[in-house]
Amino acid sequence: MTPRSELRELSGLDYLQGMIEGRFDPPPMALLLGQRLISVAPGEAVFRCTPTESHLNPMGVVHGGLLCALLDSAMGVAAQTEVPASVGFTSIELKVSFLRPLPFDGQEVEARGRVLKLGRSVAFMEAHAYDSRDRLLGHATSTLMRVGE
Repeated sequence: MTPRSELRELSGLDYLQGMIEGRFDPPPMALLLGQRLISVAPGEAVFRCTPTESHLNPMGVVHGGLLCALLDSAMGVAAQTEVPASVGFTSIELKVSFLRPLPFDGQEVEARGRVLKLGRSVAFMEAHAYDSRDRLLGHATSTLMRVGE
């Protein structure tokens, strides 16, 4: 595991690209939920996750919290691509619209997040989640607060 002091010297985009390349460990939350960061570009991030039995609610349906977390991650990481070293973001508001149930048949869910506006102290974000047939599963918007520096 890379020491946190070394990671703080990297821009958000460099750190995230290193995570995709396997040079840095993903955060524990991503491992817990089975989220994988697939790609990043300035102002954009893509995550994937395959819902498993551990994501089911008592009714046997994939819990909506998985979609919330996936969309929140995509938006937060998209913001992270735009900042210098030692700067990050934390969510201060999140709105999620559930349009379809998440699949529980081995299909991946993909969340695509992007920056709408990045200010000095807050960022406005959006993300969409799709199934493997590119059907829209959910949509989210978020406001993030800049931290660090």
